[in-house]
Amino acid sequence: MLLAWAVTPAQALTVDPVMTPVPVPVPLPLPVSLAAPASAPAVSAPNRVLDPVATATTGDAPLFAVHDIDWLDARRQRAVPVRLYLPAAASTLKPVPLIVFSHGIGGSRNGYSYLGRFWSSQGYASLHLQHVGSDRALWSGNPFGVVGRLQTAAQDSEATARVQDVSFALDQVLAGEFAARLDAGRVVAAGHSYGANTTLMAVGAQVQRAGRLVDLRDPRIKAAIVISAPPFYGETAFGAILGGIAVPSLHVTATDDTIQVPGYFSPATDRVAVYEATGGPAKMLAVFAGGSHNIFSDRPTSGGAVLNPQVKAATQALSLAFLKSVFDGDSMGLRDWTVRFASLLARSNIDSR
Repeated sequence: MLLAWAVTPAQALTVDPVMTPVPVPVPLPLPVSLAAPASAPAVSAPNRVLDPVATATTGDAPLFAVHDIDWLDARRQRAVPVRLYLPAAASTLKPVPLIVFSHGIGGSRNGYSYLGRFWSSQGYASLHLQHVGSDRALWSGNPFGVVGRLQTAAQDSEATARVQDVSFALDQVLAGEFAARLDAGRVVAAGHSYGANTTLMAVGAQVQRAGRLVDLRDPRIKAAIVISAPPFYGETAFGAILGGIAVPSLHVTATDDTIQVPGYFSPATDRVAVYEATGGPAKMLAVFAGGSHNIFSDRPTSGGAVLNPQVKAATQALSLAFLKSVFDGDSMGLRDWTVRFASLLARSNIDSR
């Protein structure tokens, strides 16, 4: 099923609070004995029901439209719901770049709307996946079973399925009704927390399992935006896992970006360790002072009611500058960003050459 509505300039930068419980991050286990995703899609075509496009009460022309699509990967018998933020300017004559976004554990396609809205208002389509084995359904049912459900969602099979969701979603969107308006040569993977690990696997992180190399890299992805990435669970040789990544990457975190769940703790320094171990022709780091792990979600007050919107605005601006540097060779935005947001930073390594 597909639903759609339009968004006007006044609505574009609105942050939607997540109405579900705060997603609790957990460590990412590693894929076990699974081959890379097939290049050919296996899908049951979704039923498409289009809602009337909402009109702007202010009379402003919409900057983008939002489409909810429910796909089914027939090969895996796995649902892949998505939300596509599509710029109004996207056309067959001027296709736009595509960002594929992966949520943290307990999230949904509705989350991280402050990024989807912003990116699409700036001319980048943003496809937000919902990973059904580790989505908001974890918060349903007996509350005493939440910890068990979180642990199940962090198992190897789900960690791998998330990466396969990314490749499957790319198969569908780049062959579907919006394909002509999307530039298949300019695809970016992005994600927060568990979704950041999903992103790293999709761009080339590799692990050894049962005597074989597990590689789920999707060669269509040309860059990565990595927000609050946990270390790979149970692994200490980060360089061996991440050193083979060969695309530009932007890493975003905060000094209080700690992850703590029953039986697991990851200090904020782990986020920096992931950055340092990541390979690639260009990698950038921004560490905000203070904050929290969930300051990068749609939660409006996590990390502080004053700091939260400031960090969100800085993250929006930095991601846009990064994208322009990767695809347009324009580093002016990176230089401007380091000056504009210097007061929020504890550390950065932004290459503006």
